[in-house]
Amino acid sequence: MKKLPIGKQDLKNIILNEYMYIDKTKYIYELARSDVPIFISRPRRFGKSLTISTLYYLFKGEKELFKRLYIYMINGNGKDIL
Repeated sequence: MKKLPIGKQDLKNIILNEYMYIDKTKYIYELARSDVPIFISRPRRFGKSLTISTLYYLFKGEKELFKRLYIYMINGNGKDIL
């Protein structure tokens, strides 16, 4: 059974250390493709930092992190993530 990423906020750390990760990259994809401003207001410990970390690695082009995730598969195996 995979470890829970308690207190982990960095996508790279979570993926490389094989922590349990619920794939929400479908929503990340929709967020990144949106052309309207978005304000994210959620309670503490609700995943805001992990979302920002995911966007960071996505725009940085670290496709290896996304290999088993929705956003990689939807775009022709990571050929063009965005």
